[in-house]
This record gives sequence, structure tokens and C-alpha cells, in this order.
Amino acid sequence: MSEVINSNAFLVKEHVGMFKAANNFDIYDPQTGEVVMECREPSLGFFTKLLRFTDYKRMTPFDIQIRTPEGQPIVRIQRGISIFLSKVTVSDEHNNEIGGFAQKFFSIGGKFDVLNAQQEMLCQLQGKWTGWDFKFKNDEQEFAHVSKEWSGLGKELFTSADNYMLTISDHVPENDNVRKLILAAVMCIDMVLKE
Repeated sequence: MSEVINSNAFLVKEHVGMFKAANNFDIYDPQTGEVVMECREPSLGFFTKLLRFTDYKRMTPFDIQIRTPEGQPIVRIQRGISIFLSKVTVSDEHNNEIGGFAQKFFSIGGKFDVLNAQQEMLCQLQGKWTGWDFKFKNDEQEFAHVSKEWSGLGKELFTSADNYMLTISDHVPENDNVRKLILAAVMCIDMVLKE
């Protein structure tokens, strides 16, 4: 497992551009401003690319890969065609399934159950419908927080509406698959709930 996943703060910046079908992100260490991970959709099919420019964008399948800048795999996030609710599968660097997400029906602001490989709920991603503010919680314990606000050293990197901060709680153990599932879920917020 790459040690980069053990950080507790990540700045996620989306690549912006016109006529962009793929969802591509760079993930920075907000303290140093260094790119520590890259999130890419390398194998988009022709019809999926076409549908990404229509109202059916939220229904299109995706196969997202998060790697280090050197190309070392970290997480793979996959979803088939989604008609009503998304069911997303997350795999580790060896392509072994470590869990996934099940979207909640009738959730205001968006909600996912974050599941382990045995389909048991680890926590829920809960969002506020009034803005870009999401928390990963299990009962009253908060695992992580995602927002559009950041006031740390990397604030100068935080320049557009397509950027957000992921802060993972200190009580989430290092090298735990929960860290990978949280990182994967952040990509799904953007592609499933906020498109």
C-alpha cells in the first residue's frame, strides 16, 4: 500500500475544460502543494463519451483509477449504468474488492452507505443540500469531512469552485481500507450526487 493514503488532509482539484468527457482530478498535499495522487478515467468508451454531454451524464458508467504520479495503483472505482440509484464497487491496488457504496433513496443533499467487502456498513456519507459539505459518520463518530472551505497553508491552491478539501480524522487507522473507501467516495460525490 502506498504511504500517501495515510495523510489526513487532501486538496482535490478537478481538471476543467470545455468538451471534457472524462472526470480527471489531481490530489495535492495541501501543506506542500505537491501532487500526491492522480485520479483518471483512462478507458472511456465512445458512447459513454457521447452521453457525458447530455442529460444522461449521471447515468453513465465509470471506471476511475487513482494512482501516484509515478503510476502506482491505489484505488479503482467502478460503476455500471445507473438508472435510479448508484451501486459503486471499490478495489485496491491489486484489483481485489475492498467495498463499495450504495446510494440512499430519497436523501436530501445526497447520502451513501459506505460498505466493506462483506457488504456491511462502515459509515454513511451524508451531505447538506444547501452546499458542498459532506461528512462520513457512523452514529456520532466522524471519520472524515469534505468541504469547499480551507484555510491552511495550501490556500493559494484553492482557487476555483471545482476544488475541495478532504480531512480524515486522526482516529482512522493508517493503512486501513476505510481510508481508500473514503477517498473513492469523494470522487463519487462529484460524479453521482453533484453532476
